[in-house]
Amino acid sequence: MSVKDKYETVIGLEIHAELSTKSKLFCSCKTEFGAEPNTQICPICTGMPGVLPVLNKKALEYAIKAALAMNCKIAEFSKFDRKNYFYPDLPKGYQISQYDLPLAYDGYVDFEFNGQIRRCRIRRIHLEEDAGKLVHEGVGDGSQSYVDFNRASVPLIEIVTEPDLRSPAEAVEFFKAVKEILEYLEVSDCNMEEGSYRCDANISVRPKGSEELGTRTEIKNQNSFKAVLVALEYEEKRQIEILESGGKVVQETRLVDVERGITLPMRQKEEVHDYRYFPEPDLVPVVIDREWVEEIRRTLPELPLQRRRRFMEEYGLPEYDARVLTSSRYLADYFEECAKLCGDPKAASNWVMTDLMGLLNREGIDIRECKVTPQNLARMIGMIKEGKISTRIAKEVLDEMFKTGKSPDEIVQEKGLVQISDEKALSELCDRVIAENPDPVKQYLKGKEKAIGFLIGQVMKLTRGKANPRLVNQIMRRKLEELKSKGES
Repeated sequence: MSVKDKYETVIGLEIHAELSTKSKLFCSCKTEFGAEPNTQICPICTGMPGVLPVLNKKALEYAIKAALAMNCKIAEFSKFDRKNYFYPDLPKGYQISQYDLPLAYDGYVDFEFNGQIRRCRIRRIHLEEDAGKLVHEGVGDGSQSYVDFNRASVPLIEIVTEPDLRSPAEAVEFFKAVKEILEYLEVSDCNMEEGSYRCDANISVRPKGSEELGTRTEIKNQNSFKAVLVALEYEEKRQIEILESGGKVVQETRLVDVERGITLPMRQKEEVHDYRYFPEPDLVPVVIDREWVEEIRRTLPELPLQRRRRFMEEYGLPEYDARVLTSSRYLADYFEECAKLCGDPKAASNWVMTDLMGLLNREGIDIRECKVTPQNLARMIGMIKEGKISTRIAKEVLDEMFKTGKSPDEIVQEKGLVQISDEKALSELCDRVIAENPDPVKQYLKGKEKAIGFLIGQVMKLTRGKANPRLVNQIMRRKLEELKSKGES
């Protein structure tokens, strides 16, 4: 037994997701990413005296929608609180958040890990405002920091899990699963590069069989799956080494250095009383109408895990295909429309996953920006089945559709790519290839089956890939068998 096998790792996540509202949580300022610094601010979001916040109803709706998708109970009565701490990017000197009466609680998310369905309980989901952003310039004595308040008061939800995750890899899969859910709901764009989806991770280790939780450390602000994995794997190893050497783990907040593959101490872990929470006096409590909650519930789409299972059952897709195609709601919608139109889910899956996604990745664009419509891809698949174009020609057609957005019929007509299925013309070409390639013919007649592939390839070459390969195969095989019969007689 290795040293690691003696311990159990216990992980809980605090996931922060910015909501895709057009305005901020308590004012009408825009939330667009990438605007010039401090151009999307007002006296409310910069904490000027004499102004009052007003709750954004759309943000509340999105938060409820996310909570329902994660099987949470919605509190009929909740309130906002002031979380007091000083940091340069916090203009008010406090953050408006929710403390003892959150919006939602007692939920769970089912997700796939190592071929099994796992469940992680959700302790609470609450609404809060984001902080501003510090921009650092220069090094040493000449360094300066600038504050951009554009992000201050952008609405976000914090999703706090129970400590149900048992390995860094499992925590990453859960983090991915929540991201997929939020994207399916269209309540957050979850753009990790822009910081709109990130998490803090709490991790501890304990001897296997122990019911008592170990001393935990919190790793702050991880905005990539790699960062989560690196941070948790290092911290797991570090804590086990401390315990094995007879030491004690210190409760603290740490940061991850992904390039070096380590975590570093940031500060001693705060206790709740350090934040001096008290009810936000400028906002009335939030009273949720049950009828409104049910109205929101009716708008919930089919979620990733359920859609994945349905794709496997309804379309007979392998688990891997179903997982890839449902990783994005837009990709799943695209595939499903194409599959229904062409009547061949497996062919649709192959073309979308292999060829189309290859083109998308090459250009670095999303399926929503793709010029190839599901209707046109389905039509192209239909043309292959009808024998109008070969698979090889179809790849050329797809490439042109991707560039121009034209229909496959237009492209085939313009470029003269119609498949040759004229038996007489193909028979003459087969005769020519047989006459010009005596050695492969002799090899086939002696029993080398693979030699026919070369001969068929020569016909395809002469027709620049336009010949119907199935028909060429039949004609070539028939002619060679006739030669074999003559030789035997």
